[in-house]
Amino acid sequence: MLTESKIFCGCSTAFGAEPNTQTCPICTGMPGVLPVLNRRAVEFAMRTGLAANCRINGLSRFARKNYFYPDLPKGYQISQYELPLAEGGWVDLVLDGETRRVGLTRIHMEEDAGKNIHEEKSAYSFVDLNRTGVPLMEIVSEPDIRSGREASAYMRKLRAILRYIGVCDGNMEQGSLRCDANISVRPRGREALGTKVELKNMNSFKFVERAIDYEINRQTEELEQGRPVVQETRLWDPGAGVTVSMRMKEEAHDYRYFPEPDLVPVEVDERWLEEIRASLPELPDGKRERFVREHGLPEYDADLLTAERPLAEWFEEAVTLGGQPKTVSNWVMGELLRLLNETGTAVEACPLEPLRLVELLKLIDAGTISHKIAKTVFDEMFRSGKDAETVVQEKGLVQITDESAIASALDEVIAKSPGEFERLRAGEAKLAGFFVGQVMKATRGKANPRVVNDLLRKRLEQ
Repeated sequence: MLTESKIFCGCSTAFGAEPNTQTCPICTGMPGVLPVLNRRAVEFAMRTGLAANCRINGLSRFARKNYFYPDLPKGYQISQYELPLAEGGWVDLVLDGETRRVGLTRIHMEEDAGKNIHEEKSAYSFVDLNRTGVPLMEIVSEPDIRSGREASAYMRKLRAILRYIGVCDGNMEQGSLRCDANISVRPRGREALGTKVELKNMNSFKFVERAIDYEINRQTEELEQGRPVVQETRLWDPGAGVTVSMRMKEEAHDYRYFPEPDLVPVEVDERWLEEIRASLPELPDGKRERFVREHGLPEYDADLLTAERPLAEWFEEAVTLGGQPKTVSNWVMGELLRLLNETGTAVEACPLEPLRLVELLKLIDAGTISHKIAKTVFDEMFRSGKDAETVVQEKGLVQITDESAIASALDEVIAKSPGEFERLRAGEAKLAGFFVGQVMKATRGKANPRVVNDLLRKRLEQ
């Protein structure tokens, strides 16, 4: 969660600090200390539950999940067990034009553990406790997902929702979003699920998809060869493209859960719940439907534009400032996303304001520049931050509409290619594009294409 401090103490949650510099007696589990619940973490979990159509329980409780691991100094993790904050709910996915609903079992809060560091050339291992006590939400889904592709789509949708409501940055490389997947297969027609195997700590959509598909095939092969599937926890090895055994799978009773004695139960009254509900922004599904309804966009455009809240807001600001929705959509999906990807820039940090695109579109509509030149101008605006008119003037990109100048360029092109011109005259229509292209090349893209086409037609009629 994007809280500034940890779930039970005031230590910073900032990523990338020197090891063990963001710790205190509480998050390192020193004897005699008492945890204090971070109200902001509870509100973030409530926001998530409401955004995912869950029921928020009026009373929830933390529990101790007991296990030993070097990065868990207390010997137990404070989590929620039999009384989670949120239950039920669902997330809708659109795959191949069809909507698939994935049910949610529960959303509960817990604290993160630390990080073990094993260096290959050292006889020692190290522990960094900066992450110990960082607030987490565990979002548990129903067994409604049938393939790696569906799982990847589910993760992307979940990430979009979390980013929309501002509770998680979704940065998988930094561990802000991770996936543990339980995989089981069963003979076609049988309802009971087979033995499950857990894939732990997957941190990219691509890994999630590949690992799940691999595991489905591995378990299927085991059963077809007459071998039982072993219940265990496995890890994805992206280099080898296989899953490898990590440890035998624990059951709930192995953790000896019991109510956390140092924290009172969490009570959520109706007033608090309604405050959180009222603070939620428009979510991806609602925004996508509205883009189709209000702006007349195709489903594909609306889906892509609403995948990220900042991108949707960039688009909508340009429309509000006077841009025609489908035209703006084309520029955003084409040139803007291309430049953002090429430069590794997030939409939030985009140096080009929506107003600049609207100004550019006005220059195209006025015939000042061609659509082709406009792409050059857009590129320069993105890189320099200058407005469209300044770029056009500085680079001398004003469109040539003077018929005599374009006619002169066309005559030169015809003179250089008399054979092609005769074939065009004889009916080989596809050669028209060749002559228009040559004129555009000769005028460095500045000739008005409509005028070029008109003049070419007149030449053919002569």
